[in-house]
Amino acid sequence: MSGFIEGIARGQTVLFPDRLEDWIDEDHLVRVVDFFVEELNLVDLGFVRAAHARTGRPGYHPSVLLKLFIYGYLNRIPSSRRLEREAGRNVELMWLTGRLVPDHKTIADFRRDNGPGIRRTCAQFVELCRRIGVLKGACVAIDGSKFRAVNSRDRNFTKGKIASRIAHLEADVERYIAEMVRVDRQEEGEVRAEKVAHLAKRYGRVRQHIQHLQELDRALASAPDGQISLTDPDARAMATSARNSGKVGYNVQTAVDTETHLIVAQDVTNQGHDRDLLVPMARQDVFDYIEMFYNPKRKHARNGMLSPPEFERQQKMRRERI
Repeated sequence: MSGFIEGIARGQTVLFPDRLEDWIDEDHLVRVVDFFVEELNLVDLGFVRAAHARTGRPGYHPSVLLKLFIYGYLNRIPSSRRLEREAGRNVELMWLTGRLVPDHKTIADFRRDNGPGIRRTCAQFVELCRRIGVLKGACVAIDGSKFRAVNSRDRNFTKGKIASRIAHLEADVERYIAEMVRVDRQEEGEVRAEKVAHLAKRYGRVRQHIQHLQELDRALASAPDGQISLTDPDARAMATSARNSGKVGYNVQTAVDTETHLIVAQDVTNQGHDRDLLVPMARQDVFDYIEMFYNPKRKHARNGMLSPPEFERQQKMRRERI
């Protein structure tokens, strides 16, 4: 292959193997993730298994799994199975986790069991951005986005949808009965018997489907919002402006700083429209964030019931001790 750029032979041995440290630039983003997580007090943030047990097999430290989770968020890798594969082949993750490769079940369990801790970590990041001057907080924009759930529209039911389907199926039943009567009058012999048996089988399946829909209709009486989703019980039909573009999913309300475009607050709901969500979102999250930034007297549960100046003073003392 003369005349071309040549690579290193796969069987070439070296006296000093390459270090993972040499593959990561000094200003690489994973170094920021590593430093940020190492500075967190995971016990105070409420992470499960932040202290090791005296008996049993050792587990992964929550900091390792949190770094893996944040890396997947930054690089659009939400799947736990994909994160497992990346941990075994991605040099950046090898450096970040110390070549640990948690299985996808461990990653998924960490994300499920540490929801409150992850939310507090996001609040700590927002507070860090405020302290270093990245987040201003002077103007915040709120909007909602519809995210599709793992639940098709055919497996989401309302009173109107069930009534429409039952009417359609009853029309099919009438058609099958009329066809069976016609075959019984006009056909003879084995041909008639086969057609009648085939129509009877289809008639039975339709009747079973109607009974299933009637059971769902009775179950809707106890549903507070008049909807039932079979695959994802919490998902609901979302209202959209485009015709025939409805989806079953969730409504994610997000508050974003207009200058830096950083997310300062978020909330997930299954309400199908954005009406009546602006005021609760602003009162519960955004105003609390802004007041925590600018009110030097009020004490907040988000920072250990300390005023912002006292919180920053203790954080500075902690960093100096480290």
